Amino acid sequence: MSKIKTVQLEDFQHGGLIELKVIPGGIAQERPEPVDRNKPSWLRATVPTGPNYQRLKEMTKRLRLSTVCQEAMCPNIGECWGHGTMTIMVLGSVCTRACKFCAVDTGNPKGWVDPLEPLHVAQAVAEMGLKYVVLTSVDRDDLPDGGAAHFAEVVRQIKRLDPSVKVETLTPDFQGNLADVETVLQGGQEVFANNLETVRRLTPRVRDPRAGYDQTLRVLEHAKKVRPEVLTKSSLMLGLGETDEEIRQAMRDLRAVGVDIVTFGQYLRPTQHHLPVERYVTPAEFAMYRDWGYEEGFIEVFSGPLVRSSYRAEKVFFEATQAE
Repeated sequence: MSKIKTVQLEDFQHGGLIELKVIPGGIAQERPEPVDRNKPSWLRATVPTGPNYQRLKEMTKRLRLSTVCQEAMCPNIGECWGHGTMTIMVLGSVCTRACKFCAVDTGNPKGWVDPLEPLHVAQAVAEMGLKYVVLTSVDRDDLPDGGAAHFAEVVRQIKRLDPSVKVETLTPDFQGNLADVETVLQGGQEVFANNLETVRRLTPRVRDPRAGYDQTLRVLEHAKKVRPEVLTKSSLMLGLGETDEEIRQAMRDLRAVGVDIVTFGQYLRPTQHHLPVERYVTPAEFAMYRDWGYEEGFIEVFSGPLVRSSYRAEKVFFEATQAE
């Protein structure tokens, strides 16, 4: 039985504090559906293998890197690492929000930041010989700028040691503060990503109440306005109860703010405390959504049961740049 604790987090939208009961890996809210309910055969991932995977696995341990690939037990880790792509988490592992789909710990880091992390990450990227890096983080509402300056400095340090490395930043929404969006874009990344996560109707049920559908759209729109040459990207999880029309409308909303790349993947329930899976989307349906995405005008669309927001990010980037 997981130990339940109470945390108090700042409500920056309405003022005061939000009090939440949490466990390691999410909020404390048990639901009756089994976590592994009748998963279809197409959700079986292959065991990660290969010399490049083994090399990077050993190096991440030695260099003490925190990767989303490992923390989230991503089913695509072998494929991505085999192609020299990795998603690195910066700014710690404790999130100040509590989305109902996410298995990251919720709490208050109280302003803690490792000032040496930008250089450490850059050195690790250089030593591992990575050609494409995705940087992401938990939400850090406890920091005045949400961690934007730190994000930008990590990008700068990576580029300083090896200017040829392509960098994608999958950032928080910075509470919708557009000045912070501008700050993080000063790093010099090639791709700026912020995830819509789900359709408009389901956003209050799925995401932390301090996040928002329109807030995400505003962040993506501003990023494209500030640096038009940067590719913007977003992702949706499917299987939470959305309809086909709502999925198509989300595509239109993203295209309306200039988003270039979109990915779709199956939501999988991490623990009994998280939202249940409402349906398993078939490979044929994912193929249909991919076709819809191209019809709506996205430069690149990745859509499949095991696709995650950073899935084969280097392939998405290079195909998108060729298509421009």
